[in-house]
Amino acid sequence: MTRSANSNNLTRRLVETLGVAIVTGVYGPDRPFPTEAQLCIELQASRSVLREAVKMLTAKGLLSARPRRGTIVEPEAQWNLLDPDVLRWTLERKFSPQLLAEFTQMRLAIEPRAAMLAAHLADAAALQAIEDALERMHAAEYGDDDPLESDIAFHVAILRASGNRLYAQLRDLVATALRFSIPRTNRAKGVARANLPDHRRVYTAIAAGDGVRAFRAMEALLSEVMQLIDNTPANRPRARRSAKG
Repeated sequence: MTRSANSNNLTRRLVETLGVAIVTGVYGPDRPFPTEAQLCIELQASRSVLREAVKMLTAKGLLSARPRRGTIVEPEAQWNLLDPDVLRWTLERKFSPQLLAEFTQMRLAIEPRAAMLAAHLADAAALQAIEDALERMHAAEYGDDDPLESDIAFHVAILRASGNRLYAQLRDLVATALRFSIPRTNRAKGVARANLPDHRRVYTAIAAGDGVRAFRAMEALLSEVMQLIDNTPANRPRARRSAKG
């Protein structure tokens, strides 16, 4: 059992090392991916562990095996940004307001509907999880909890409370992106933590079984996030040149 755990840890370390190397351009179209023998020596890993890591990176869309060409790095357009690791590596590589904007657009398409479903379908345990996250956010205002992790817990609890298994499986993706977006949007608002009343409105509507109100409250919360991201300097449209040039 220990040997299996060690092997899994090593595989995970190789996935992280190679994934970051690919996303940051160490390997790419102009810098071929090393051979298996080269990587085994460089990373001091066995062939079996390395092959498992490569298989995982292939599933994430970063690598592919081609006849007579070996393992190659796929273009960025083929990367699976819905994979939490790929999203994290891409955001860590260089902060991208555009990528966060696209992710928030996806949240706007999903989380208000998840809140509506939660209002209709959440059982007592699911409601308690949302309330607990809200209480954690309240505690964070007094330094008794982590403001980022409690905010993430709130949104993840609603995805789970929706009763939609596909929504629930977005929890790791949402958590990954929120760790980048929340600090930046809070900073853009000039605050240290999330707006508790806005989140409480979402919970109150869900607890009351009012799906329409829950939808609108979550939509309003995320629309503000979208506006803040759109107003970041990198996302602002360039001013048009005057007719006089």
